[in-house]
Amino acid sequence: MVSGAALAQAPAKRPLQIADFYRLRTVGDPQRSPDGAWVAYTVTRVDSVKDRGDSDIWWTSWDGATSVRITSSDESETSPRWSPDGKQLAFLSSRQGSKGSQIWLLNRAGGEAERISDIKGGVSSLAWAPDGKRLALVVSDPDPTADSANAKPKPIVVDKYHFKQDGQGFIGTQRAHLYVFDLATRKADQITRGDTDDGAPAWSPDGKWLAFVSQREPDAERYDNGDVYVVEARAGADPRRLTTFQGNDEGPLSWSPDGSLVAYRQGQEPKYFGYGGGFGTVAVVSPNGGGPRLLATSLDRMVSGSRWSRDGKSIVGTVVDDQHQYLVRVRVDGSGVDRITSSVPVINAFSEGADGGIAALGSSPSEPGELFAVESNGTTRQLTHHNAWLDEVSLSTVEPVVSKSDDLTEVHGILRLPAGAVAGRKLPMIVRVHGGPAGQDAFQFDFEKELLAARGWAVVAPNYRGSSGRGAAYTIAIAGDWCNKEVRDIHGMVDALVKSGVADEQHLGVGGWSYGGVLTDCLVASDTRFKAATSGAGVSNVFGMYGHDQYVVQYDLELGQPWKNVDKWLKISTAFFHADRIKTPTLFLGGALDANVPVLGGEQMYEALKSLGIETELIVYPGEYHGIRRPSFQRDRFERYIAWYSKYLTAAQ
Repeated sequence: MVSGAALAQAPAKRPLQIADFYRLRTVGDPQRSPDGAWVAYTVTRVDSVKDRGDSDIWWTSWDGATSVRITSSDESETSPRWSPDGKQLAFLSSRQGSKGSQIWLLNRAGGEAERISDIKGGVSSLAWAPDGKRLALVVSDPDPTADSANAKPKPIVVDKYHFKQDGQGFIGTQRAHLYVFDLATRKADQITRGDTDDGAPAWSPDGKWLAFVSQREPDAERYDNGDVYVVEARAGADPRRLTTFQGNDEGPLSWSPDGSLVAYRQGQEPKYFGYGGGFGTVAVVSPNGGGPRLLATSLDRMVSGSRWSRDGKSIVGTVVDDQHQYLVRVRVDGSGVDRITSSVPVINAFSEGADGGIAALGSSPSEPGELFAVESNGTTRQLTHHNAWLDEVSLSTVEPVVSKSDDLTEVHGILRLPAGAVAGRKLPMIVRVHGGPAGQDAFQFDFEKELLAARGWAVVAPNYRGSSGRGAAYTIAIAGDWCNKEVRDIHGMVDALVKSGVADEQHLGVGGWSYGGVLTDCLVASDTRFKAATSGAGVSNVFGMYGHDQYVVQYDLELGQPWKNVDKWLKISTAFFHADRIKTPTLFLGGALDANVPVLGGEQMYEALKSLGIETELIVYPGEYHGIRRPSFQRDRFERYIAWYSKYLTAAQ
């Protein structure tokens, strides 16, 4: 029993602060060793001096007793992969002056890592061959101007239907292809060629074949049609197509232990291009031909991350299900899906060992992602504690919310109440709307929402129609009809929280990024209750995005060309064409190089509100794409959110 004196001496917990952003550690990519004794993984921290993220490789023992940092260079190290005998660990890094990411090899017994490749274009992923003597690589074609410091710029020639992509801008002629790297000779042979990108390589158990994903059919870019192929792991071999689904067949790919089947994820039909985050089931196909078998069609939830179990009887994956994400075993005979019990509400990545135990990357509302051991009997043990500093922080109280929309649709959400909130006292409330739309807010740690709650605001995250986790019909309910049902769903949740006495209707805020920014614009155009809004990477005049952003495939398939469907395009652009209804002071933000939702969307709404005399500002982050990566800009965004909401919302007393 703890004495009263000991309790009195315990330090009081403090609120979360913006500066804590620099203390966060992001754990990722767990890889259990072949003997099961260790788990390799990455830890990413913010380097405030160099203003960038830095990833290092760690490993932890399966019993959780020992965690060791393996790399510590100034450059990032990623993609740790164990050799089949477990004696070596390969990883990727551009350290020590490497041109692009190269392969490094570390002996598990100790010593310095050695760079073993110097491949032009750099390596983006690797996979060990079963014999431990070769690696399958994904390598990008080299940029012909990369070594020419004084090269004159050339005109950009556009001749593709889908010609722009976030992170790339205009899509050039460079492609990603498969290579096989021989460790003895340190020679890389190119296996695939052509005007297409190849990825997700997986070795057959006998080491003779590589399965991979590519878009090689005529006009594949018009339908987002990726397929699974197989090719002999030798130069000059011709790929053979295994799947013909007119939509996306995706990785990760995994061969059955006997080599008779390849597992993959079958995604969405082309007409639901924009909702891929809400679809997908495990499928298997023979490398010798024949149609695929879909194994989890009775489960109306997205299954992904499929990996064969060691006994070949099941495929392990994750399921997105109503604000949770958990592990499952999909039986190969098609007889059903078994949930793998664990105490972690959200599991984002995993690696199974020979004993059936799974190293899982899990998160909860009070803890950022850490590694857990999920034993074959369902026992869950935490292996890492990279964010133990949060023990000194007073976090919000997190609880589920259920509301009804005006058409009686049931909507689920997550409410965060500030630490120390007094029961029965109304709070100023901020609605934070997730992007996607086919994603979900789940019961996991969220620094941004915790930061807002620490200021005394209640924070609600609604999983409106269009979100994943509630079945295909719920996800595609908004197809071709944006800013309608989602807005009604969010209004219904706000109404419920006002009626229950949680939210102060006189002090409501709203905001989001990407599709969350789109919906923010729609919400303030339809409801003047909101006293402050922050709209990041959003768009309201969708006409202006046709041919300007990366979504031409979705526009043509879901909406039709704007000149053929003017009324539909006008309807989804309602926030811009009814901007005169907006009374809410709104902050617009975006990345200058964003090709996903270009900053043009924010510029147009900013100009509209400016012309109408509504308080507004526009923040453009130079050199940034859709996801803001520079840490100082990420911090700036937090500061601007808090300043904007503080200006117009009264914090709890």
